[in-house]
Amino acid sequence: MSQVLSLELSDEVYAALQQQAEVAGVSLAELVATSIEQQYGSLRREKSQTETEKEASRQRFRSHAGSINLGYATGADNQSIDADLLKAYSDTSEETN
Repeated sequence: MSQVLSLELSDEVYAALQQQAEVAGVSLAELVATSIEQQYGSLRREKSQTETEKEASRQRFRSHAGSINLGYATGADNQSIDADLLKAYSDTSEETN
């Protein structure tokens, strides 16, 4: 099913779209229709996605969590943080003396 839509565009917008259509080798109407379908077609695809497909997408996304390796452990306990701060401040004070 398709619908007809009339648009009123400024001369500047019309000229810019006309130029893009000429470069692409398509009609102005085809350029505008394709652009709108590309922008809003993704909404249709998202709605039609099954729960299984959504879960598979979530799992692919989650697989990236923790994938960066800093080369050393990053403890989140206070003692480890305090020791790192003490070391950093001690090294700095020795350099300034």
